[in-house]
Amino acid sequence: MDNIVRIFDTTLRDGEQSPGATMTTPEKLEVARILARMGVDVLEAGFPAASPDDLEAVRRIAQEIGSSSADKNCPIICGLARAVQRDIDKAWEAVQDAAHPRIHTFLATSDIHMKYKLKMERSEVLGRVADMVSYARSLCSDIEFSPEDAGRSDPEFLYQVLDVAIRAGATTLNIPDTVGYTLPDEFGALIKGIIEHTPGIDRCIVSVHCHNDLGLATANTLAGIRAGARQAEVTINGIGERAGNTALEEVVMALQTRRQILGLSTHIDTTQITRASKLVSNYTGISVQPNKAIVGANAFAHESGIHQDGMLKNEQTYEIMRPETVGVSQTSLVLGKHSGRHALKDRMISLGYALDEEAMNKLFERFKLLADKKKNVTDADLEALVSDEIYQPAIVYTLDGLQVACGTMGLPTATVRLIGPNGEKYVKAAIGTGPVDAAFKAIDCIIQTNSILREFIIHAITEGIDAQGEVSVRIEKSDLPIKLNAQTESVPLRSFGGYGADTDIIVASAKAYLSAINKMLTANESSFSPTANQEQVFSQPIQSQKDLTGIAK
Repeated sequence: MDNIVRIFDTTLRDGEQSPGATMTTPEKLEVARILARMGVDVLEAGFPAASPDDLEAVRRIAQEIGSSSADKNCPIICGLARAVQRDIDKAWEAVQDAAHPRIHTFLATSDIHMKYKLKMERSEVLGRVADMVSYARSLCSDIEFSPEDAGRSDPEFLYQVLDVAIRAGATTLNIPDTVGYTLPDEFGALIKGIIEHTPGIDRCIVSVHCHNDLGLATANTLAGIRAGARQAEVTINGIGERAGNTALEEVVMALQTRRQILGLSTHIDTTQITRASKLVSNYTGISVQPNKAIVGANAFAHESGIHQDGMLKNEQTYEIMRPETVGVSQTSLVLGKHSGRHALKDRMISLGYALDEEAMNKLFERFKLLADKKKNVTDADLEALVSDEIYQPAIVYTLDGLQVACGTMGLPTATVRLIGPNGEKYVKAAIGTGPVDAAFKAIDCIIQTNSILREFIIHAITEGIDAQGEVSVRIEKSDLPIKLNAQTESVPLRSFGGYGADTDIIVASAKAYLSAINKMLTANESSFSPTANQEQVFSQPIQSQKDLTGIAK
């Protein structure tokens, strides 16, 4: 197995720690399903001790996706824990139902972390590692240990720590460049030194976990793999704290594209990569930059005349991998208003979507509505419909109607009608700097969340004047002060992403904004009730407090 690099995906743990990337349990389950389908070897499902909700999400992933009944090739389900007994107990409680459970525990080993964060001496760190890894091993046979901030740790001390972890029962040793500090040759040398100087290292898998603070996460990961590491810790789209983690798609495709040089491979079904990228982007609200390697909108686009000429003569002149390899569809699906349910279902299956009857019915209704507006419905359109209709968050408020008036004459005005949680209808009108701004303000008049719009991104899904528009938004909200330890403290600002698609871009914007608000409402324990009277239209629009000046005029 020395030529196999195991893929350890931490999208649901380290990736979710990106500001605003919080996902609900159903969303995490859906991401976990596609990761399992893709063939990841280890799925780090979360940090169970962080919250009861996180523990429940990890437990459900272990039961529904990591159980032997789910798939004979189901991945290892891993839970993260600090090197303290309570965390380890919570991690084991969450993953114990998996066919292949793993506890991942960590403790910092760099001088700066030990001095200022842990306030521990080296001897104390060695003792804690021995005790906690041993305790974790008494619960679970598969234990991963990480010396946090290994990239800035003294190598000689690192060898001692890893030796203690191995003797205590660790089966995987993960070497993290926690702050993205090292250069590729440095990190490669660190992994090489660990393999050469750590007693018993041959009984463990060496893993690498790199952050992208200097834009070197993928380069460092590949350097570590070339030095002998056989597990790579990655996230979809490279999401993660600060500048993010190593991107799964970059490592996997580098190993596949340069297999003749590296002599290594993975178990990943690469045709699932693009779909996973879109799903994670929609759920987290973190858009993928157009020039992102492998999954960016421009990754397989060619505008230069020289490039286009070369592509027409031989695709290999400017493409080192085929787009189909990563699941980018190049076909135009000729489905229209006369197409039936069976044809749609067959096409969705070929695209990798296993929808139940209820979801299929919803999709078919939306498909028919879209087909009335578009001559041909493409694969990209169908994927947008799935993202927009099937994978939306729990619904609190639904868009029931939208009308806007804008242009060079008069004030941009939007009238919005929403259906509330109990089926009641609310109507509000508002004036804005543009139609999107007016629509958002009208929604704010009904649902007074005091949120702040931080990001608004729009692009066309397909070419043509009748193309669907895709909108991603990010809103931010500060919860009310709560009592902690007999003192009143404010909860930090939280971000929520939303996604919407429609042939009318104003409607898509309103749907995306409502999607983000629904996430906010379902994530907050307090109840929100609108102030508008049922079915009452206000002739004088009430201005909200949201500052959207200049956005989407």
